[in-house]
Amino acid sequence: MHLLRDREQGLRERHGISFRITGVASRRLGWIADPSGVDPNACVERAPSPAEGRGASPKPGNVREWLSAAQADILFEATSLNVVNGQPAVDHIRAALEHGAHAITANKGPIVYAYRELRDLATAQGRRFLFESTVMDGVPIFSLFHQLPVIQLKGFHGIVNSTTNVILSEMENGLSLDESLKKAQALGIAETDASYDIDGWDAAVKTAALITVLIDVPVKLEDITREGVRELTTNAVRNGRRDGWPFKLVCRAQRVGNGVKASVAPEKVLSSSPMGKISGTSSYIYFETDIFPGLAITEENPGLYATAYGMLSDFVRAVR
Repeated sequence: MHLLRDREQGLRERHGISFRITGVASRRLGWIADPSGVDPNACVERAPSPAEGRGASPKPGNVREWLSAAQADILFEATSLNVVNGQPAVDHIRAALEHGAHAITANKGPIVYAYRELRDLATAQGRRFLFESTVMDGVPIFSLFHQLPVIQLKGFHGIVNSTTNVILSEMENGLSLDESLKKAQALGIAETDASYDIDGWDAAVKTAALITVLIDVPVKLEDITREGVRELTTNAVRNGRRDGWPFKLVCRAQRVGNGVKASVAPEKVLSSSPMGKISGTSSYIYFETDIFPGLAITEENPGLYATAYGMLSDFVRAVR
């Protein structure tokens, strides 16, 4: 919301877009809705009672009532990742589309578990289902391929989990895995459940999302060979860097016949290679296509606004 407010004048002047926040929902605040406008800063300070707000009574009790009470045109969905079934994000997005609102999410789960259903529902409703922030923050990966029609993606590899990259960088400096994880958490980049990062779940879900959307082959998480960084020792990581072959958590996917072979695992990579130079919160991905043999994207140490920017750019695409 901070970025949305910060870019409010630019949205109005450059894109002709004005907006009003009419609903806020979270575990702590519950369902807050007022079609005349909600002050998000006031919501953070305290949750209003059902009697407060001209449109807030009776207070909504679920996502569908909340969307209706807020008279929402767009839903920004940013719940925590659930690697088991993508819920509750899948239900939130489905409800928004059925309500007649565009749906924008930073959650990877719905892409893995319900992409085709939600895509088709959005098309049927004449609405947009957008998710640029799900992989590499706000870097335009999905929208890039929308600008490359009739191109075939053969495969990709890269580093898409910044938390493990920070952890490995700190382990190279002599810290333990637990100490390195605390550094990543202090930066605010770790998943709510740290095991999602350490055990490779986050990278696997991102890999599955890229396969599902860009290669157009539905893939289950259990079909992706997954190994995290939990078993790596500080000595092994330091020695790898010393020898010029640092460890990185690498995702790989390759089209094989009508399917895809995919994996996430720690690998030793040459320090002078593009992946070997990735450190801190940076990310890197290399695409192999039938037209461009190699197309690489590097994101250098993104700031706190990077993920929010992906949602903001989706907002502009949805309403423009």
